[in-house]
Order: sequence, then structure tokens, then C-alpha cells
Amino acid sequence: MRFPNYFADAEKGFKDSKYVLFGVPYDETGSFRRGTKKAPYEIRQASWNFEPYDLLTGVDLHDVELHDYGDLEIGTGDDPFRMKKEVKGFVHRVLDNKKVPIAMGGEHTITVPIVGAFAEAEKDFVVVALDAHLDFKDVYENNPESHACVIRRLSDILGVENIAILGVRSGTREEFKEGEKSGLLYVNSFEMKQNGVKWAIKRILQRFSGKKIYLTLDVDVIDPAYAPGVSTPEPFGISQFDVLECIKAFASHTVGMDIVEVCPPYDKGETSLLAAKIIRFAIGELWKHNP
Repeated sequence: MRFPNYFADAEKGFKDSKYVLFGVPYDETGSFRRGTKKAPYEIRQASWNFEPYDLLTGVDLHDVELHDYGDLEIGTGDDPFRMKKEVKGFVHRVLDNKKVPIAMGGEHTITVPIVGAFAEAEKDFVVVALDAHLDFKDVYENNPESHACVIRRLSDILGVENIAILGVRSGTREEFKEGEKSGLLYVNSFEMKQNGVKWAIKRILQRFSGKKIYLTLDVDVIDPAYAPGVSTPEPFGISQFDVLECIKAFASHTVGMDIVEVCPPYDKGETSLLAAKIIRFAIGELWKHNP
């Protein structure tokens, strides 16, 4: 059964909205599984499964000024420059209109132009990433714009001191050495299991006290037992409940977010359902602090 191709309950027009969803079906540097370009559509379809009212947040999305712009026209091929130009330009439009952007990827590469737009429009903000991978390579497969280089490219924009990662459990020896040497703050999933998600959140908030946060959620941070349909699954992940705790804790500081790396061809819709529900929860939490 197919439903309208927009996110359920996103009934407002752009002009009348506070929160703007948009899709970036970009999937050109995937190195293990391809198919994230199908995620915006499948996440939208999955969103129709849920009631407007969210028990956890106490928010009914019918009360939220929410717009789904649709997918950006990013072209095809392995040249990322059109994608970056389209994404950056659109995010500027959203920010210029005093709205909150929420992006659906697509691969994690889409975060770079989003943060680039924020860096030109906002001051004193940081990036918090939930990700299984450190993604601190300077170049991967001869491509500095690879999904495996996202955190390095973000550090080029903001400085490594303005980035933190939760849930990490994969990377090369060189990445971890370079990250530690440069002062990159990361909390691995094993530490989170041992000390608890609230301990990890406290570390981030202490580091970035009072600063605005751009939140990027790579769904592979969640253990593949719960999120099997991702591009680069990595066992021993955090739980979906941990993700909700993070979103809730950061919501009062969050000025935008994305959810990336859902790869629909590799499951039967479970991960798209999870992503859609996480987005709905996040919108509710953001709206409570910024209606």
C-alpha cells in the first residue's frame, strides 16, 4: 500500500511553517552498501503508520507548524558539487526565513553543506554527531568528499573543538590517533554501555555549555539488531532508547538536525519505520522548546 509522498502530518505550507523537512536522495560514495537515496521516500511512507499524538513527548503533530518541502533536485553522478550547492542554498533559504531545517538523507555526506550554510548564518554553534564511525579520514578511496570523511570535513568548517561524536565503535588506528591528537571529543559505545547514556550526554553538555547544537544522526549508531537497514552496519551499538535520550537532552539547544544512512534495500522496512518515529519524536521535543 502506498501513501502520499510527504511526511505524515506535515500539512503546513513553507511560509506558515516553523520546521521544514526535506529529502536529499544522495548516494554516490557508499563503500559497503548502496541504496540510501531511497530512504527519504521510504521514511515518508513509514511515517503514515503512526498516530499524530506522541506518548513520549505529549505533542500532537497536528499542533506543530511542520512543512515537508520534498526532495531537493541534486542530479546524478559521482560529482558532489551540485548536491552541495543545492543543499547549501536551500538551507540558507530555510534559515533566512527563521525556520528550523530537518534533513532526511541519503548518505552522511549531505551534512557537510548543511553545516556549511549554518556556519555562514549562525555564530557560536557546535555539531553533535551520533555515529558508529569516527569518519575522520582526510581522504577515502581517493575522495575527500566520501561519507567516511564527514567529520574531517566538518572540522575543516568549524574546527575540531566544536564537534563531538557519541556511539563510536569503528575507525582506523590512524583516525583515532589523529582525532585524539587534535582534541576531537568522542564517546564510544562501550563507554556508554558501562557508564550510561546520561553520563555520555553530560560530557557533551559540559564541553559545549550554552552553545547551539546542530544534531546529525547516522542511524548506524544504533545496533543493527534494531536498525539492520543501514549502509555500514556495525555491531555493539547503542539502543534506540539511547538515541531518544540524546535528542531529548539536546533539544533545548538544537537549531537543526538530519537523519542519514538508512538503506531500505537491506531490510523489510524496519529501519525506515524507526527513522520516521525518531523524526516524529525529535520534532515534538524541538517544538516543546521552540514552538
